[in-house]
Amino acid sequence: MNFEKIPPFEDSKTLLDIAFSRARKRKDEKKFKGKPIDRAKNKEIIKLDLIQGYLDQRLDKVVKSYPSFDHLPMFYQKLIKLTLNPDDLKKAIATLSWARQKIKGFHRQYLRSIQKSQTYENVKLFQKQFYGRISSILRQTDTAIAYINNSRRTMKTFPDIKDGFFTICLYGFPNIGKTTLLNKLTGTNAKTAAYEFTTKSINVGYLKQDETDPSKITTAKSKKKKHQTGLVVQVCDVPGTLARPEKMNGIEMQAELVMNEVANLTVYLIDISQEYNIERQLKLYKKVKKQKTPMLTLFSKQDIVNAADIEEFKKDHKIKDISMEELTKEILSRAKSFYEREAAKVQEAKLSKKGLGK
Repeated sequence: MNFEKIPPFEDSKTLLDIAFSRARKRKDEKKFKGKPIDRAKNKEIIKLDLIQGYLDQRLDKVVKSYPSFDHLPMFYQKLIKLTLNPDDLKKAIATLSWARQKIKGFHRQYLRSIQKSQTYENVKLFQKQFYGRISSILRQTDTAIAYINNSRRTMKTFPDIKDGFFTICLYGFPNIGKTTLLNKLTGTNAKTAAYEFTTKSINVGYLKQDETDPSKITTAKSKKKKHQTGLVVQVCDVPGTLARPEKMNGIEMQAELVMNEVANLTVYLIDISQEYNIERQLKLYKKVKKQKTPMLTLFSKQDIVNAADIEEFKKDHKIKDISMEELTKEILSRAKSFYEREAAKVQEAKLSKKGLGK
C-alpha cells in the first residue's frame, strides 16, 4: 500500500480563488450571441458550471484518494489507529463528500433560477447568492481539510509493505545495527547514526535470489511481485524498542506491530558492546522468543567486540545465534519453503473450486 500518492488539498480560500479565476478567464474567452439578457444568463451559467465542475473534481479526487480503512490489511488498520484517529479522519473525509453534494445541489438550484430570470438584476442576484452559498459551505470544511492534510503527512511516512512476500523484521534495541543490516542485505541506503531512535519510521528493502542462478543474490529493483522471477524477500527495519511495554512510545509500537502482523521471520539483534544495558536486551530477547513469529538471533557490531566475549555470552545465556555468512542462506531457505507452501495452497484452492463446479 503506497500512501505517497495521496495528494495534498487546498484550503477553502485557495479553492475558491482558483475556481473563480478559471471561470472568469473562460467567460472572457467565449463570445456570446443573442439578446443582452440571454448573453448575461449564458455568461453566468458557464461560470457556475465551471466553478461547480472544478470544485467537484477537486473534492472527489481527495475523497477517492483515501482507501476504505475497513478494507485495508490488518497491519495498516492497526498502524492508522496507532498514529491517527481513524474515526476523526473518516468524519473529515465525509465532510468533503457532504460539501461536494451541497455544492451540486446549489448549482442545480441557481442554474434553474438564472435560466428563468427575466432581468439582468436577477441574474446578478442569483450569481451572488450562489457564490455566497458555496463559499459558506467550503469555509465549513477548513477544519476537516487541515485535519486531512495533517493526516496525509503522517500517512506518507507509512512503509509500502507488499502483501504476499516472505517478510523479515529486523528487531532490537535502538542504535544496535538494524539499519546497517538492512543496507547490507538489500542494498538500500537508509540513514544510520550513532544515537538512539535514528530510525523514526519503518524502512523497507528487498532481497532477491536469481531464478536461473541461485548463487546470485541481488537487491530486488522492482517491488511488484508480478515483475519478479526469483525468490524475493521483503526486509523491514523497524524503529528500536527499549523493552518497556508499559511505556512504549509510538515508534516502538510500530516496531511491535510489524513483528506481530507482517513478519514471517524476526531477526533479533544483540549488542554486547556495553552501549545498552545487557539485562534489558536479554529481557526483550526472551519476550520476542515467545512470540508466534520464528526468530533468528544475530550478534551485531562484531567488528568492535571480542569474539571470545560473544562465545562466553552465548554460553552463559544459552543463546543460539547465526553468523552473518549464514543469515542470507537461512533467510532464502525459509523464503523458498514459504513460497512453496503458498503455491500449494493456491493449487489446492483451484482443485477444490473445480471439484465444486462439477
